[in-house]
Amino acid sequence: MPRHHFVLLGLSGSWETRVILTITFSLLYLGIILGNFFVVFLVIVDSHLHSPVYFLLANLSFNDIGVSSTAVPRMITDLLTEHKVISFQSCMTQTCFIHALGGTEILLLIAMAFDRYVAICKPLHYLTIMSPKTCVLLIVISWVMGVIHAITQFSFVINLPFCGPNKIDSFCCDFPRIIQLACSDAAKFEFVVTANSGVLTIGTFFLLLLSYVFILVTVWKRSFGDLSKALGTLSAHITVVALFFTPCIFIYMWPFPTSSVDKYMFIVDFTITPALNPLIYTLRNKDIKIAIQRLSKWLHYDRFC
Repeated sequence: MPRHHFVLLGLSGSWETRVILTITFSLLYLGIILGNFFVVFLVIVDSHLHSPVYFLLANLSFNDIGVSSTAVPRMITDLLTEHKVISFQSCMTQTCFIHALGGTEILLLIAMAFDRYVAICKPLHYLTIMSPKTCVLLIVISWVMGVIHAITQFSFVINLPFCGPNKIDSFCCDFPRIIQLACSDAAKFEFVVTANSGVLTIGTFFLLLLSYVFILVTVWKRSFGDLSKALGTLSAHITVVALFFTPCIFIYMWPFPTSSVDKYMFIVDFTITPALNPLIYTLRNKDIKIAIQRLSKWLHYDRFC
């Protein structure tokens, strides 16, 4: 097969089912855009939120918009299309953006865990360690490493010969599915994907869990068993980490399954997690709740003055 296009099988079902899914995913995507942009807007306009933790949170929300936008709009349009064809160039571009933004998200979550470690375990040195320069450096490193992660895998896949089937059992392109269509021995490329994405994902997940355990143990020792404050501070982060990494571990530690369950895991990472993140940080964060109240009072005052 010449490298002209792939066919995305996507989500199948009756016309009525696809219409319902289209409406559902459209509402979810709208929620993702509005919710995450609201977090970014709130952090920018409220001077009380001009601190390292919220700077990192705003970048996470911005990245969530990007992660979702790489796949969800096309998934929505493809639900109402019989022939879900994507060109080879568009497929490669989508895959690179997915892994660049996904890799960036992993590094942002690590940066946020480091921020919480410093805030809880070294509070007197927090503003010194988490200076504006450090925060910007963490963001730059996250983006650079995300791009390197994507390019590393892209360089192995771009020159693969494709001469057989061109159907991808998913609603978006991803390296494991593309490699399965290559007409050469793809064993070494499968290993690269597993080593790169799989080991990175599960290694980071356990690193984050260990960091949270270390923080809780440190607080427990210092506060004579009172973990409520630390748990309150970390609960939102732990929830977000669990939501993001659980599907990733399933997809990339076993990246070449015979079933198509992994495409439903993708839905969780691309739609459910980015939609829930703003709610998690809004509903479980006192500072953001107060900032929303201030914004509401300001809008109310401005309207009547």
